[in-house]
Amino acid sequence: MPFSYKLPIDYRLRFWSDRPSKPSRLPLFRNMSHEPIQTLLNANKEWAQSVIKDAPDFFTQSATGQSPKILWIGCSDSRVPESVITASKPGDIFVHRNIANQFHLNDDSALSVLTYALKVVGVEHVVLVGHSNCGGAAACLKAVEDAAADPGASQPDTPLTRWLSPLIAHVQSLDLSACSASEALNKVVESNVIAQVDNICKSEPIITAWADPNARKVTVHGWVYDLARGQIDELVFREAQA
Repeated sequence: MPFSYKLPIDYRLRFWSDRPSKPSRLPLFRNMSHEPIQTLLNANKEWAQSVIKDAPDFFTQSATGQSPKILWIGCSDSRVPESVITASKPGDIFVHRNIANQFHLNDDSALSVLTYALKVVGVEHVVLVGHSNCGGAAACLKAVEDAAADPGASQPDTPLTRWLSPLIAHVQSLDLSACSASEALNKVVESNVIAQVDNICKSEPIITAWADPNARKVTVHGWVYDLARGQIDELVFREAQA
């Protein structure tokens, strides 16, 4: 019988709502800042036990390897956990996340993940996922507004500003003059997703995969997750040209 265990999403919802405020196995710490860590460890044990109860062989089979069909490139935002919002189980999604769901063509980390996903893991879909109310997008929008108000001011040279500089430049290219603040942010989020999909399609791993008639065909998608609705909308998808 083929293995088909699916993690029940209702368990996660019940666990969050029913979990006591102070886990019974929580040890006493002099510095109570350790409490969130112990809470996670306790939750992991309870989760693992519940999975074993429903599917005794799940972890044994999971340890033998992975073959997900989807690579998820998303934002580091804590409100967009890919497995939770898609009711997926471990092994379903190969993941790369960073601030503001960027795919820079000179980013060895992202390029390594994409290369490994295509050549080793064998994914068939790459999804670039942005989300509403993105803090990174909002920061870039504010940087552009501040620069327009004070052209002589300079951005601080930090890892974050260097990372977001391509997105800041992208925001500067948009016409947002007729948009309200919320409309402008939504437009930046959506335009960013499309721009990063374009970058993925320009990357060497995708170009090589699409040019090889013997390679596994892969589709690149651009999605936006709406925090207020809890749902994903697809903006665009790209496939190899015949």
